[in-house]
Amino acid sequence: MSILTEHYRGLARYNRWMNEKLYAVAAGLSDEERRRDLRAFFRSVHGTLNHILLGDRIWLGRFGGPAFTAPLDDELYADFETLRAERARTDGDIEAWVETLDDAKLAGPCRYSRKGVEMEHALWFAALHMFNHQTHHRGQTTTLLMQLGVDPGVTDLIALLRK
Repeated sequence: MSILTEHYRGLARYNRWMNEKLYAVAAGLSDEERRRDLRAFFRSVHGTLNHILLGDRIWLGRFGGPAFTAPLDDELYADFETLRAERARTDGDIEAWVETLDDAKLAGPCRYSRKGVEMEHALWFAALHMFNHQTHHRGQTTTLLMQLGVDPGVTDLIALLRK
């Protein structure tokens, strides 16, 4: 196993760990609190968590999984427990996909169409974007949770190594 493939396994592990933490904290809120418009880009905790899941499914489709398209602000699941269960399922899909990676595959192309424009990146770069996208929006989610009076706890990647 190369350092590069181990890197992506670590990012997938961090993804699951943080999602489990944030969903556990969000589960303690009422539905009204999770959906409260806090003037964030995706309005609420629920909206932001939904967007992260939607983005992950789009990228997994681009990486060879089932094709998935939806507007970036589309609500996939109105029910929080369904959203949570689908998040866990998708985290498993990400981990399974990462296990298929090797250096040659990561160096190869990732081709897809976005708004009718053909795109191509090295797979390692597209995968890095997916994980960065998750982290970016989870950071927004932690801010929203703090605005609702809930501390999500430590979110640093390095903290994963200490558990």
